[in-house]
Amino acid sequence: MRLFTLGLFILLALLLYTFFWGKNGWFDYTGVQNEIDVQRSVNQNLQKRNSEMFSEIDDLRQGLDAVEERARHELGMVKEGETFYRIVGEGAH
Repeated sequence: MRLFTLGLFILLALLLYTFFWGKNGWFDYTGVQNEIDVQRSVNQNLQKRNSEMFSEIDDLRQGLDAVEERARHELGMVKEGETFYRIVGEGAH
């Protein structure tokens, strides 16, 4: 009877070992779940960025308003007859 109990104990230990540390065990599963969560977050950020880029492309295709806005903000351009004023704070010189 002792040998049978010892055999069952060893079998239980082997099963627990393979469940937690074996190939595709519990720790592998939780690690993969964490990687999936990180990848989902990255995918959401990229989808948001893609959607912003597609909307910007649509704006550029639709008319000159987006082009004018981009020229004003990124290149500092002004229309003919306009005067550009830059207000500098006290701390900036």
